[in-house]
Amino acid sequence: MPTLRQLTASVAAALTPLYPRPEAEAMAGQLLEHLLHLTPLQRRMQAQEPVPEEILAQLAPLRERLLRHEPLQYVLGTAHFAGLELEVTPATLIPRPETEELVQLLVQEQQGRSGLHVLDVGTGSGCIAVALALALPGSQVTAVDVSGEALAVARRNAARHGAAVHFQQLDVLAAMPNLPAPLDVLVSNPPYVLEAERAQMRPNVLAYEPATALFVPNHDPLLFYRRIAELGRQVLRPGGGLYFEINEQYGPATQALVQELGYTEAGLVADLFGKLRFVRATWPG
Repeated sequence: MPTLRQLTASVAAALTPLYPRPEAEAMAGQLLEHLLHLTPLQRRMQAQEPVPEEILAQLAPLRERLLRHEPLQYVLGTAHFAGLELEVTPATLIPRPETEELVQLLVQEQQGRSGLHVLDVGTGSGCIAVALALALPGSQVTAVDVSGEALAVARRNAARHGAAVHFQQLDVLAAMPNLPAPLDVLVSNPPYVLEAERAQMRPNVLAYEPATALFVPNHDPLLFYRRIAELGRQVLRPGGGLYFEINEQYGPATQALVQELGYTEAGLVADLFGKLRFVRATWPG
């Protein structure tokens, strides 16, 4: 039987034609940790241990899925976000690190306030809503999505972590959410990838992640931002905050859009890589 180190190296070698070597090695390590229920440190400490036959049998079909470009998170059925392990399926986007930064920005600005009313538009796996419900105790969090399948995953994630989130199935382009009170916070990571950008995207994203959660028409890249900002004018209380994750190409345009709609303190915020990734603004009422 191969040792854990040998098997990890073998899986990484198989994935290297598809991914850069550091990424392939990380994926191989995470796959073996998942199957063996090990932490990264335990995997390194047990590197010379033989891997049981039953694990080898479980590994084979998962490795084949990875070789077909299926994202590791879908193969494992989980993704990590803001310190939480969340269920993900092909009905939901895989949460990205930059979305964690959006949550961190919002929490930093809103922490310490009690009884906040929060709306997350396009919740997907529920990552933003669940993280905010846990990070802002006492908040009333509502989350909406057009996809019933995504909402089923989001509900399971909220239940898994004991997060009190009210979910609604809703097409925000066509309807208004049912809210218990005026909002203190409106947050969204809506579709923002142009159809024209498809050719630049990796096969594991194009073939597996939900297109409705990714793409907007080339002729209207700010479609969702305009609608959600207009919604905010109706549902945000004076002084309420608007938070967007954005397409870096349209940072100034998104900032100008919310200013034209009457928001104040509209600012662009860069992510850890220096890309203009977020817009935050205040509704003056």
